[in-house]
Amino acid sequence: MNRPGFGGGDLPAVFPDWSPYQDLESAARAYLRDPDVALEALGGVLRGASVLGFTLERFVNEVNGVWQEVVVCDGSRLILWHGEDVPPGEGPPGSMTSSLRVVPVSSVTEVGCRRRLTRDEDGTVRVDSIDVYLLLTSLDESPPSEEAAGAPRHDALRFGKTLDDGGAGQIARLEEFARLVASVVGRPML
Repeated sequence: MNRPGFGGGDLPAVFPDWSPYQDLESAARAYLRDPDVALEALGGVLRGASVLGFTLERFVNEVNGVWQEVVVCDGSRLILWHGEDVPPGEGPPGSMTSSLRVVPVSSVTEVGCRRRLTRDEDGTVRVDSIDVYLLLTSLDESPPSEEAAGAPRHDALRFGKTLDDGGAGQIARLEEFARLVASVVGRPML
């Protein structure tokens, strides 16, 4: 099964695995549909800063097409690139958005990581999914729901991987990324 891609190319329904690649450029080129767009945007902010860790996400939905994300940690900042196809009728065919967000690590107040473990018949325990959140000091811009009306809600960055969506390698890399961010949260900046 193939899905139409940006620029007229076909997009495979199953994406390649980026987890074996330790450097951002190789991982992005292996996994993203639009690596040049992402790397150019990220490079404009990184400007030679060391990439200590990163995580990538990509999926296809029935309305907007491809949604892609790269999150990079350089020790003092989280740099997020997001690319998304424009829904039909909201722009010329093949249009996409490319956005960048820079979040100081000092604005991360909490790092949470939940792993779902399964036990095989032989007793072996394995991780079959992971959910990570980074709670920020900034407030969520979404309109409050009826149940939370009047209560401010902090912004959070959320990431997840499963055996079906990413596999064991990407689960491990996302957990590694969460540990990296947790290790720099609350530390004095030099």
